[in-house]
Amino acid sequence: MQALVTTSLNTSEQIINRAKNIAYKLGLKYVKRRKKSLKELEEEFLSSGILVVSKNKLSIYIDGEEFFFHPGMAKIRIKALKNGNNDQMINAMNLRLGDSVLDCTVGLGSDAVVANYVVGEKGLVRGLEINPLMAYVVKEGIKNFKNPSSVLEKAVKGIEIINADHRDYLKELPDKSFSVVYFDPMFRNPVYKSSGMAPLRKLANHEPLDQLSIKEACRVARKRVVIKERSSSDEFKRLGCTKIIGGKKSPIAYGVIALGGDDK
Repeated sequence: MQALVTTSLNTSEQIINRAKNIAYKLGLKYVKRRKKSLKELEEEFLSSGILVVSKNKLSIYIDGEEFFFHPGMAKIRIKALKNGNNDQMINAMNLRLGDSVLDCTVGLGSDAVVANYVVGEKGLVRGLEINPLMAYVVKEGIKNFKNPSSVLEKAVKGIEIINADHRDYLKELPDKSFSVVYFDPMFRNPVYKSSGMAPLRKLANHEPLDQLSIKEACRVARKRVVIKERSSSDEFKRLGCTKIIGGKKSPIAYGVIALGGDDK
């Protein structure tokens, strides 16, 4: 199976050229739309995902569903933080202005947006995504994101996205090069029956976190390694978390491995 690049049905020479350039850049096959449905192209080429280029949007079609970049719940969470409310992820990270975060499984990027709002312009949030289609769509979505809220737009625009496997990327980083290393692995059993998460599940890496990745993360992080999981998950114990934050009234919790550079 192979990933493809094509255009929307309502296309132009400019859109076609852009689609061809993206296909070349990503090392993927470009196919003409030829008024065919995306389902027809998927079946014809046995595709593992189709990157669709249209005038104002990039999206990924897979098995009848579509994925595209959007900040998701980040807008609501940032508003809550502005109003003085707590955010369990931010509490778990013990995140402060000027901190740096390596999000090893950035996915839709919603958590990264919230983290970037907290660390501010002097901080850094870098997201890793193993799937090249997802990484490209999120990276371009961030670059072109516009919103009436300047606060949200600033939080989105500052995030760095890299197409990489965290297992390889972590090994190349110097000791204590990020304040926090964060993992949000795809749950084997979904917590929410969200239609927005369905395409993401099909594109995501479903392999469980391995002990070596956690060991490398502990070397790279100065303050904390944080793992998002189901509140009832055995992963927290398996991966060596020393503290669990959240989960009492929520199906989601955050496992924490506090390190020497933590101040709390």
